[in-house]
Amino acid sequence: MLRNLDIRDMLIIDRLELDFQPGLNVLTGETGAGKSILLDALGFVLGWRGRAELVRAGAEQGEVTALFDLPAGHPAEAVLAEAGIAAEDGELILRRVNSRDGRKTAWVNGTRATGELLRRLSDVLVELHGQHDDRGLLNPRGHRTLLDAFAGADLAPVRAAWRDWRQARGALDAAREAAGALRAEEEYLRHAVGELDKLGPEPGEEEALDSQRRLMQSAERIRTDIARAHAALSNEGAEGLLGDAIRWLDGASAGAEGRLDAPLEALSRAMDALGEAEQGVADCLEALAFDAHALEAVEERLFALRGLARKHDVLPDQLGGFAAELRVRLDRLDSSEGDLARLEKEAAAAAEAYDAAAAALTAARQEAARRLEAAMAGELAPLKMERAVFTVALGEAEPGPEGRDAVSFLVATNPGAPAGALNRIASGGELSRFLLALKVCLSREAEGVTMIFDEIDRGVGGATAAAVGRRLARLADDGQVLVVTHSPQVAALGGHHWRVEKRQGADETTSTVVPLDAEARVDEIARMLSGDTLTDAARDAARALIAD
Repeated sequence: MLRNLDIRDMLIIDRLELDFQPGLNVLTGETGAGKSILLDALGFVLGWRGRAELVRAGAEQGEVTALFDLPAGHPAEAVLAEAGIAAEDGELILRRVNSRDGRKTAWVNGTRATGELLRRLSDVLVELHGQHDDRGLLNPRGHRTLLDAFAGADLAPVRAAWRDWRQARGALDAAREAAGALRAEEEYLRHAVGELDKLGPEPGEEEALDSQRRLMQSAERIRTDIARAHAALSNEGAEGLLGDAIRWLDGASAGAEGRLDAPLEALSRAMDALGEAEQGVADCLEALAFDAHALEAVEERLFALRGLARKHDVLPDQLGGFAAELRVRLDRLDSSEGDLARLEKEAAAAAEAYDAAAAALTAARQEAARRLEAAMAGELAPLKMERAVFTVALGEAEPGPEGRDAVSFLVATNPGAPAGALNRIASGGELSRFLLALKVCLSREAEGVTMIFDEIDRGVGGATAAAVGRRLARLADDGQVLVVTHSPQVAALGGHHWRVEKRQGADETTSTVVPLDAEARVDEIARMLSGDTLTDAARDAARALIAD
């Protein structure tokens, strides 16, 4: 509920503060007194697009502050939470400043805010309805939402079914794309896996083969020298000569009186060392036994590993892992047909579930459409439009999370006349009454929203104006309605009444709003009935309207 509106230096208002109340709040005044300025100011603080120049002449800036009461669970709380702004004790304060240079700055509960946030809040705080309303009931894009609210439709099953169907279709499309890509490279995969399996690369094999190859290549060059050294150390060489020396000296040692004992002992040690050396050389010679066929086999294996690695742009040691990856892709290809069949079945089931949920929603909308048409017929008759026909047209729309129905409200002002959109068929006065009747029928949808009607009673009078007023009062029950009106019948039904006045000074013109007490209210309604000259008869008529 809008509780307070504070306007400073906007258009022809220097300072104005209004305290609005629950129920039907009426604003009246002479034509040109500035009633529309109040709506301009409220629209400015709510982020609506309006006049470009709003700052009062001579002022550096203008500003508007609006205070709303938010009952627990009001939709505005969700908008605030998403923006990271807390609702303060059930209050919402919007403030917006317009500088002379055109810059606009806004705050929500003291926190800087964007115009977009203001507009999102306005969608759940205020509804503006008038003869040229393009924000509310005249906008065909919102007709389906309004019908759903009237029907009390539960959209959750359709939204859930749409989400499941979209996910199932996405999974199927992705699987088809992946299977197509795999099929395109199937020949390559099978050939590459067969080639790798045939080679059977092992981790570390390339390094071992390379070392073995280098050793075998060098063996041929050094083996001749090692063989010669082995011959020199064996019985045919140093070992035989050293053995002869030991035998000769051993035979002569008896006559040398101990002088050969030390040389013989040293030669014995040398003989042992020579044997160890000869054995080591023999072992090396055996290890370096050259086999040309073995070298060729090693080189072929090594070159095969390196060639396959270059072919697949990996390191030789990565061939085993690469082969495993290719096998996984082949396995996926082999199992893709079964996966596709399963996903197609799931997508078909999801589509069937969506069709069922959408069909149930369509049936609910069709039933609600007939009820809304009947309700509108009941509301239009007292508004002197008993010959008018209101129709809810349902057509096909692209499937989506809210079903597959297109909804539009059509009217025909006379039986047999072609039906058309509200704002194209109805005249100004007729349009006002259509909008009011719709709002009465759809009032459940606007719970917690301040409704503003801007001269929606223009072009009607007498009993019809009284019927308009009664419907506005009905809308205001347990809520808040602000109405700008020229109709005394409507004004008489208001629970709270303000008069908008224009004051002409020597240098400037200003507009102000005056709250009316009971006596002043009688005079204002009498003025609306009879003009500037107030008579006792006019006052009596005003009192009769108020008492009715």
